[in-house]
Amino acid sequence: MRDKYIIFDLDDTLINELDYLKSAYKEIAFKILPIGHEELYSEMIEWYTNGLNTFDLILERFQHLDIQQLTSWYRLHIPTISLKEGALDLLHAIKKCDYGLGIITDGRSFTQRNKIKAVCIEKLFDKIVISEEIGSTKPSIKNYECFNQTHILEYFYVGDNVSKDFISAKNLGWKTICLKDSGTNIHRQNFNLSREYLPDYIVEKLVEIKEIIDCNC
Repeated sequence: MRDKYIIFDLDDTLINELDYLKSAYKEIAFKILPIGHEELYSEMIEWYTNGLNTFDLILERFQHLDIQQLTSWYRLHIPTISLKEGALDLLHAIKKCDYGLGIITDGRSFTQRNKIKAVCIEKLFDKIVISEEIGSTKPSIKNYECFNQTHILEYFYVGDNVSKDFISAKNLGWKTICLKDSGTNIHRQNFNLSREYLPDYIVEKLVEIKEIIDCNC
């Protein structure tokens, strides 16, 4: 019975955004140096890890390139990425329970849809809301109101970014679940915010969500 809707963030919730970055860096390194790209890729990862601006350093070395080219390669490449541990099992369990399933994600349409296609989950979702496609980004309530349906009794939003993922969902009466950073998130989590930003639940692993949403089908 479709009386619940479970809606997910994408980056650092269902997938590791760092994996996307590494995939893009590999693509860029290969385009710049088809022979010797492995060494350049290692340097790029080292620069990133050390907090340096990777693109600036590339442009200093390869002056025939420009920032638009690097940005295009980054955003438009077909990524080699995987779902986070437990994500696919959780999504299939939600579908088995016949709950609604959605995504709200910020980013460019082509980039975000390529990520979703790369991990083969597009057909599992009833609705996918991408910020570029509707002209607003989280925490705009518009992104969440896209899911309003009169017959839904409970909404759940699962995300990771405390500063923007949960405030609008909570204002709509949704239950909110935060997946705790295991140390690989691109954006570090900050729980030292006022109460309206904080999630109702914090989980260490995606599998824990089954109990919260009553999904033991």
